[in-house]
Amino acid sequence: MNLIEEFNAYRAKMNDKILGEDNKVIKRFFNLDTNTYASGELDVKTKEMIGLACSMVLRCDDCIKYHLGKSYDAGLKKEEIFEVFSIALVIGGSIVIPHLRRAVEYWEELTNQQLNYF
Repeated sequence: MNLIEEFNAYRAKMNDKILGEDNKVIKRFFNLDTNTYASGELDVKTKEMIGLACSMVLRCDDCIKYHLGKSYDAGLKKEEIFEVFSIALVIGGSIVIPHLRRAVEYWEELTNQQLNYF
């Protein structure tokens, strides 16, 4: 199982367990999170770039992977992703660098996975 498959499988498994507990507050929060990134006055690409930058500054590797995947699905190009990386680095400082390394690795995995489908 590769990095992307492993992340997505674990996330789906644990989300099913969490939501299976039928806690109203947790379900509402998950729904709020999902709806926040839906197209509105800002398009999905823009929202994912914001989510990615914030996740990097907050140093949440799972969130970074999630937003990289969604950014990839939304059609962001490598150059756009690296601009987001640069914003996060300027805002967050050098503490973001280890997360930047893992983000680049995950982005490369996403783009290589697409190449492998053909």
